[in-house]
Amino acid sequence: MKKIKLDIVGLSYSQTQSGAYALVLSEVNGRRRLPIIIGGFEAQAIAIEIEKMTPTRPLTHDLFKSFASSFNIHIDEVIIYNLVDGIFYARLICNDGSKILEIDARTSDAIALAVRFECPIYTYEFILASAGIAIEGNDFVFLDNMEPSASVEENTESQPIGYKHMSEEELKEKLQQALSDEAYEQAVKIRDELSKRKSS
Repeated sequence: MKKIKLDIVGLSYSQTQSGAYALVLSEVNGRRRLPIIIGGFEAQAIAIEIEKMTPTRPLTHDLFKSFASSFNIHIDEVIIYNLVDGIFYARLICNDGSKILEIDARTSDAIALAVRFECPIYTYEFILASAGIAIEGNDFVFLDNMEPSASVEENTESQPIGYKHMSEEELKEKLQQALSDEAYEQAVKIRDELSKRKSS
């Protein structure tokens, strides 16, 4: 199965879930974006490394890197390999110089380690097709085979009641605005509401 490389393009505070953040991954050489809702601790761990900040004491992911490096273990890549009931699954592809091992990990932890080991992040086409948002110019395009809440790593609340009374046109306008504002967590909620209506 062909792998698709992803870059981190955004990390924003969730407006609907206290303590949660929307991590946005973008397809390299493509227009699709993959939003994933993650916890505050993991968001902080990713942001600190991206901004090259040095905490006074090592965070858990920093400790993992130091431990692995001490034993000459390197993470070659991270693969988001599956999506089941709205939960993303990831693997660390590790190398100690003599053998390669795959280790299962939460997607948020895997990405926090990927930025520390400066290794690439990959996924597969079926995941981008079911959970991605495609952006064309300043407009958006719905992807086929979308499942409700497909872009959420951990279980979240159902769609906000506010979206249910809106017409499809109003929702599409709101989605376009959310994408323009890079409010990806909100865009996910609106997209899921529209997806539910398509399937009903």
